[in-house]
Amino acid sequence: MESLGDKLRAARKAKDISYDQAGRDTKIAIRYLEALEHEDFSGFPGETYITGFLRNYGAYLELDVQELLSLYHALKIQEQPIPVEQLLKKPSPLPRIAIGAMLAVLVLGVIGGGLVFLMTRPKNPGIAAPVPRGPVEYTMSGDSFEHRFYTGDSILIPVMSPEGERQDYFKLELLGLGEAVTIQTPVNPVIVDLSQDASVDLDNDGVSSVRIVAVDYAKNNADMGVLLRFELGSALPIAAGPADPSAEAAGVSGQTASTVIFSSPNPYPFTLQSNFQGYCMFRWEVLMERDRQGRNERYFQRSDELNIQAQNGIRVWVSNAQAAKFSVIGGGRTVPVEIGGAGEVVVADIRWVRDEDNRFRLIVARLET
Repeated sequence: MESLGDKLRAARKAKDISYDQAGRDTKIAIRYLEALEHEDFSGFPGETYITGFLRNYGAYLELDVQELLSLYHALKIQEQPIPVEQLLKKPSPLPRIAIGAMLAVLVLGVIGGGLVFLMTRPKNPGIAAPVPRGPVEYTMSGDSFEHRFYTGDSILIPVMSPEGERQDYFKLELLGLGEAVTIQTPVNPVIVDLSQDASVDLDNDGVSSVRIVAVDYAKNNADMGVLLRFELGSALPIAAGPADPSAEAAGVSGQTASTVIFSSPNPYPFTLQSNFQGYCMFRWEVLMERDRQGRNERYFQRSDELNIQAQNGIRVWVSNAQAAKFSVIGGGRTVPVEIGGAGEVVVADIRWVRDEDNRFRLIVARLET
């Protein structure tokens, strides 16, 4: 491999440059140029002069300056002798012993800390032991009451007299939470779906005593409970008016109390509109229309809607009387109709009948099931 001095000398001679010309062109004294080519650095004032002159001279000769500096540094390393005492002296084992001791202490500390943590940490941190919850009984004191109920919880509903005095308390109990909410009442079980309401006549006076609304719950998840709202005196009468005197004459057997929807000198077509609030089986039959005979049956769910048009009458069968909101449309008017309480299986006729004054009335008449 060509040395540093040989590279400089060969490049100068290849360009046919004398020391005098190189000195004039680079402004470097001739003795320093000769020293660089002979690799004699003892006469330079300092290290910076050597590297500086070497950079300028190498650039003047169009050589790789970085290569020249690398050759120079290699020479300097070779010129530095290793002290004899360092060659003869064995390396001390103390640093390695100290490092090993530190590592051992660190490992023992980690193991000891882990054992202490495992022995002192609380069992199942952050998870509180489940507290058994027994049934809770609430008492309704105002006109409305809203609370989250769980299976087995109950509420005492006050029933007031017409004079505003409390007559008695009636107990309602949450029986179950599945696809719908089931509530046991003194009358019968009530089934309501989410956002569905039910009216219950607790004292059998023909007027709803309490309205129940399932505000919020997750189906088939009893652990979440159900948010129920109870309202006093907010529902329409369950039944109104005496039994229709013309019912038997009209050929309807087993009929109970009826409600008048429209009254008119002459009957006219009407539409029964059903907006379903929950799941139920619904059957209907158009009466006394030869070309529309036969019963229809369908399973409905929330948000479904059905409109049935008729000239004379419609017979309906519903598995949950308040799973749908019913309205009758006719003569330019729309009248809401209630055919029964929540959870009741009801058969009812909505039909025209003639009264003693020879007028026609569109009535809702429940039939015995």
